[in-house]
Amino acid sequence: MADDKDVVVDFLNSKSASKSKFYFKDFTDLFPDKGPRDVKKILTKLVNEEVLEFWSSGSTTMYGLKGAGKQSHAEGED
Repeated sequence: MADDKDVVVDFLNSKSASKSKFYFKDFTDLFPDKGPRDVKKILTKLVNEEVLEFWSSGSTTMYGLKGAGKQSHAEGED
């Protein structure tokens, strides 16, 4: 799973200049050979390790690197 976590973090770092939050489906596309439950386990592990964080609009949950993006700074979460 360490390699899978690296794939997620590398993906987020490569997109960080243009976007900071991503939908769950964006991550399932990274792992076409894994089911949604396996991808969810990878993301949950990264959230538990405080590498990623959830962001919710109320109707949609997104994932991003902890502390990255405008929303984090606007809410004083630094």
